[in-house]
Amino acid sequence: MNFALILFVLTVFTGVLWVLDVLWWAKARRAAAAAELKRFDELNARTVAAGEPAVLRERAALEYRLTVRPWYLEYTASFFPVILLVFVLRSFLFEPFRIPSGSMLPTLEVGDLILVNKYNYGIRLPVINKKVVPLGDPQRGDVVVFRYPLDTNQDYIKRVVGLPGDVVETDGRTLLLNGKPVPLTPLDRYVEPDGIHAFKQFREQLDTVAHRIIQSDGVLTAMPPLRLAEHTHPQACDYGATWMRCTVPPGHYFVMGDNRDNSQDSRFWGFVPDQNIVGRAFLVWMAFKGWVPDLSRIGAFK
Repeated sequence: MNFALILFVLTVFTGVLWVLDVLWWAKARRAAAAAELKRFDELNARTVAAGEPAVLRERAALEYRLTVRPWYLEYTASFFPVILLVFVLRSFLFEPFRIPSGSMLPTLEVGDLILVNKYNYGIRLPVINKKVVPLGDPQRGDVVVFRYPLDTNQDYIKRVVGLPGDVVETDGRTLLLNGKPVPLTPLDRYVEPDGIHAFKQFREQLDTVAHRIIQSDGVLTAMPPLRLAEHTHPQACDYGATWMRCTVPPGHYFVMGDNRDNSQDSRFWGFVPDQNIVGRAFLVWMAFKGWVPDLSRIGAFK
């Protein structure tokens, strides 16, 4: 079940109980306690006036018993402020994610714990993800988390390459945007964290964003851009034996993984609609090597 929906239901449920308790039930408990304490004081007027410790302890215990929240409110309404805070933070500001695969190597490694900015591209209603306050749009080079268009129960993370109206072409090696090759600068070879596999590494320039990508050695090992049986907009793309050419539809984005030969992305299944975008990933807040924290990887990324 969708965690955002569960959190929303919990927030509403505990919030209703909290409001009922604050406006009615707590007042009723205090009124009942006041009447009972008045009778207690009348029955024990002399010892209360004398400040008898045993009687005062009995009076305090009675007051606590009569005014304390019932157990079912302690486990529901009392948690409402905390649940509300988590709901607001997660729905409108920042949401944590864990990187499940190596498709974004070398930028992000498997197991990295990242934060996603939820308001960069506008304020969206929780659960239905409908934008109500536009604040901006994804730009080329942004790393975004989105609901996978072919199965919205899955969250994917990729880099925005093509904007609405762009023409994106690739043969598995060369990437062209609107007829122009995307600039690449060769870097030292990249060795995977397991220390076994090594790849060609480049610095790619998408508008103002410079970031690293990796490719397998040799033309034959490149992943050919083949269309899957399910595709969001098959009419918007042309496929050859080793190449593809797509025109990004309005309100959609073309995304790719930085691990270019090990990423199932827009080259295969199509485009990401704007309403599927969760937010812009921008920070690794924790990383591990095995079970050991890797503090060197903590920080912002592009």
